[in-house]
Amino acid sequence: MGNSGTMQKRNSILTIVVGLAVALCLAEASFARQRSRTRRSQRVRMEQVQVASPDGNVKLTILPNAERLTFTVTLGNTMVLDPSTIVMNLDGYDLSAGVVFGKVERYEVNETYPWHGVHSTAVNRCSGARISLRNDLSFIDYVLDVRVFNDGAAFRHVIPGDEGASRVPDEYTTFVIPAGSTVWYHDLGGHYEAAYKKNNISDVPPGQWMGPPVTFRLPGSAGYASIIEANLVNYSGMALEADGRRGLITGLGHRQPLNYPYELRYGRDEARRLGKPASVTGTITTPWRVVMVAANLNTLVNCDIVHNLCPAPDPKYFPDGIKTDWVKPGLSVWRYLDGGDRSFEGMKEFSRMAGQLGYEYHILEGFWSRWSDEQIKEIVEYSKQQGVRLLFWIHSNRLGTPQAREEFFTRLHGLGVAGTKIDFLDHEAKEVIDHYEKLLKKAAENQMVVNFHGANKPTGRARTWPNEIVREGVRGMESSSLRERARHETILPFTRYLAGHADYTTMHFGERRRDSTWTHQIASLAIFASPMLTVAAHPQSVLDNPAVDVIKTIPAVWDQTIVLPGSEVGELAIFARRTGEVWYLAVMCGPQAKTIRVPLSFLSDGRYNASLVRDNKEKADAVVLEEATVRRNETLTIDLANGGGFVGRFTRD
Repeated sequence: MGNSGTMQKRNSILTIVVGLAVALCLAEASFARQRSRTRRSQRVRMEQVQVASPDGNVKLTILPNAERLTFTVTLGNTMVLDPSTIVMNLDGYDLSAGVVFGKVERYEVNETYPWHGVHSTAVNRCSGARISLRNDLSFIDYVLDVRVFNDGAAFRHVIPGDEGASRVPDEYTTFVIPAGSTVWYHDLGGHYEAAYKKNNISDVPPGQWMGPPVTFRLPGSAGYASIIEANLVNYSGMALEADGRRGLITGLGHRQPLNYPYELRYGRDEARRLGKPASVTGTITTPWRVVMVAANLNTLVNCDIVHNLCPAPDPKYFPDGIKTDWVKPGLSVWRYLDGGDRSFEGMKEFSRMAGQLGYEYHILEGFWSRWSDEQIKEIVEYSKQQGVRLLFWIHSNRLGTPQAREEFFTRLHGLGVAGTKIDFLDHEAKEVIDHYEKLLKKAAENQMVVNFHGANKPTGRARTWPNEIVREGVRGMESSSLRERARHETILPFTRYLAGHADYTTMHFGERRRDSTWTHQIASLAIFASPMLTVAAHPQSVLDNPAVDVIKTIPAVWDQTIVLPGSEVGELAIFARRTGEVWYLAVMCGPQAKTIRVPLSFLSDGRYNASLVRDNKEKADAVVLEEATVRRNETLTIDLANGGGFVGRFTRD
C-alpha cells in the first residue's frame, strides 16, 4: 500500500478516536448533569426531622439545609440553641456537608434504675430517632442518633466500619447560644481545675476555650441549659472553643490547648505527641453531644441525662448493679489538706476517728508504698474494726502496662484494700480515655473502687462502672490560691456537678475556707454530693466542731433533692434534701450577705424536730445552734453573713 493509503488509514483511526473522545465527554457531561440533578432533587426532597421529648416541651430539629446538617433545640417556644451546624469529619471528608437523607427509625426508651447522687432512682425516658445519612461525595453511610428527654437533647454519630480498619474522626460542631444569654465557664489552663467566669455570650472573645459543662441562662430568665458530653469511650474528650459570634465549637483532645498540669508532669514533647487526631478501629460511635434544658435550676440539677446515655453495668462484675456490696458509698477522711501525723500509727488514728464520725473510708497518700505487706494487713484489719475501708494513692503512669495493673490491683485486693486513688491523667486524648477504661476494668475484676484525681470531667460512665466512686475534675479545696471561695462554691452545683460526682474535698474550718463561714462549709457537705464524699478537715476538728452532731448525720448520697426558689448561680444555693424520712435544708451564700425566707413546704405533714446551724454574726469561725419544732406550713427566716450558710436537719417527732 502506498503512502496515501497509509495516511488515509491513520486519518480514519484518528477520526474514530476523536469521535469516541467527544462521545465520552458528552456522556460524562450528561452523567454529571444527571448526578447534579439527582443530588439537587434529593436535597430538595430533604425534609426537616424533628424529635420531641415525651412531654412535647423540648425539641431537637434537624433543619432542611441541603448544604450542611444544621439543628436547633427549643424549650416550648423558646430557642435554646439557634441554628447550629454539625461538622463530622472522617479521614478528611466532611460527612455533614452535602448529605442525602435515608430512613428515619424512631424509638423510645422508658426505664428507671438505682443511682448514687442527687436522688436514689434515675429516670431514663426519651424519644429517639436513628437518621440514616449518606455523604454524597464520599458515599459514606452513617447514622445520626438523636434522643430527646423532658430535660434535654442529645445526638451522636455511628459510622460503620470494617473490624480492623482504622480511620481518623474529628469534629467541629458549633453550638450557637442565643443573644443575651449569660454563660458560666472556666478555661483549660488548669485542665478541669479552674475558677469560673460569668459573661454575656456576645462578649466572650474568639479563641476562648471552655471545659464542659458550660451552663448558660437564657435571656429574660426563660430557662437554663448546659452543654456536656456523655458516654466518652474509645474516643477523645470534648472541650469547647468560642468563635466570638456566640458559637461554641467542639474541640477534641488533640486540638485543646496544653494545660499546665500536663506540661508540668509530662513535658511538651509528650503533649506534642498527643496533639494529633487519634484513629479509631472498626465502627466509630462518638460520645453523645448533650444539651441539658430546664425551666429552672431544680430541673437542671435533677437531670439524669448524662448517665442515662451510658450502658448499664455488666453483671459479670456487678451482679447487683450499683447496689453490689463492695461498691459502697460513704464519706472519707484524708490528712493531706489539714495536717496530721502521717506515720503508720498516725494513720491508724485517722481510721479510728473516721469510725467515730461514722465515715466509711480513709484515703492514704503515697507513703503507704513504704509499708510492708504485714503492716498493710494490720492497718486494713484495724480500720475494718472501726467500720472503715482504705484507699491507696498511686501515680497513673505506674499503671501503664497490663502487667503493672495486674500486679498492683491483685496485690492490694489480696491485702484487703478496698480501692485506689489514681492521679495525674490531665488530658483528654483518646489514649488517656482508653486508660480510664482499662483501669476501671482491672479494678472491677478485683472488686476495688476507684477515685480519679488530676482528671477530666465525668461523662456518665459511672453508670457502666459504678466502681468509679468519684473523680476530681474540679478546682477544689486543694487550691490554696483560690480566694473567692464563697462565689466559687455557689457556682459549682449548677455547673461542674451537672456532669456528675466531683472530689472537691469538702468542708474545711481553717484558712482554706477563705471568704466563707464555718456554716457555709458545713452546708457544702450537704450540697456537694458524691458517692465518695471526701472531707478536707482534720477529723479531730470535725469531732471538736459544735455542730458535730448534725455533721455526722449528713450522708454522701440522697433519696431526693429539691433546689428551692431563690437559688442563683454564684449567689445562693438553697437545697432541700431527703434521706429516708429525714430532711435537710442546706444554704450556701455567695460573697454578699442576705436575709432569706424559706417555706418548709418540702416537709411532709406532721411535726418535725429541727436542729438548726446558723451563722454567728460576730465570728465567721463559729456557729449558732438552735433546736426548734416546726411544721410544713411554716417559713424559716435565715440571716446569712457574707459567704455565709445554714444547715437544718428535720426529723419526725
